[in-house]
Amino acid sequence: MVLAVDVGNSNTTVGLFDEAGELKFRSTLETFRGKTQDQCAIDLLGVLGLYGADVRSVDGTILSSVVPPLTAVYTNALARLIGSPPMVVGPGIKTGLNIRAEIHNQLGSDIVASSVAAIAKYQSPIVMVDMGTATSLSLIVGSVYEGCSIMPGLALALDALSERAAELPSISLESPSTPSLLGRTTEEAMRSGVLYGHASMVDGMVDRMEAQLGQPVTVVATGGNAPCILPYCKRTIQYDADLVMTGLYLLYQKNTGKRRKP
Repeated sequence: MVLAVDVGNSNTTVGLFDEAGELKFRSTLETFRGKTQDQCAIDLLGVLGLYGADVRSVDGTILSSVVPPLTAVYTNALARLIGSPPMVVGPGIKTGLNIRAEIHNQLGSDIVASSVAAIAKYQSPIVMVDMGTATSLSLIVGSVYEGCSIMPGLALALDALSERAAELPSISLESPSTPSLLGRTTEEAMRSGVLYGHASMVDGMVDRMEAQLGQPVTVVATGGNAPCILPYCKRTIQYDADLVMTGLYLLYQKNTGKRRKP
């Protein structure tokens, strides 16, 4: 079995693939930058136990991290659990992507993994929308990663709104109580503005990318905030919660000489 770990700014995602390439579970943990190696190992061991998996059945691991202070911590934690260090997504790993030279060394490992999965699963050209701490839209044509646009994510925008405007309260991300764009209370107005506004931003950016490219695109979304936003988008957008996990599995197979695909 292959254990995949993606360390993001807000959440850390853990997934386990069986011998046939099937994702047995996907678990989400909060990312805390102060965690020690032992704490991370205990968390991973706890997740495996929660889903009835035996750590002794894990043959290999792959790690993606966009939080540099935690990359070495999780590398050591995985090595302690499994007995060998994980494959780390970064320079030198084979991806099959033709990444534009200007951004090659700056592209997040999670976006690399998602792009690999998107190419394998969806029709090109692809606009891949990742809705996490930030919202990014990447354009992929064939195996070429053309570039991306990065914007504040849903929760980040909402936090900034309440923190910087003294009379606007902190609110939860719930669907507006009415389908109207205009809220009757401050909370309803904020929810409507954030949800419909973010959806309009995604729709508009995809339209502009499509116009620049000159042909229709397949749009696929992933990330924890995607389910909150996609119902308010006008475009048809496919949601793939496991895009990063699938990409990590494919990268592991590509770099260990295997060819299984989930």
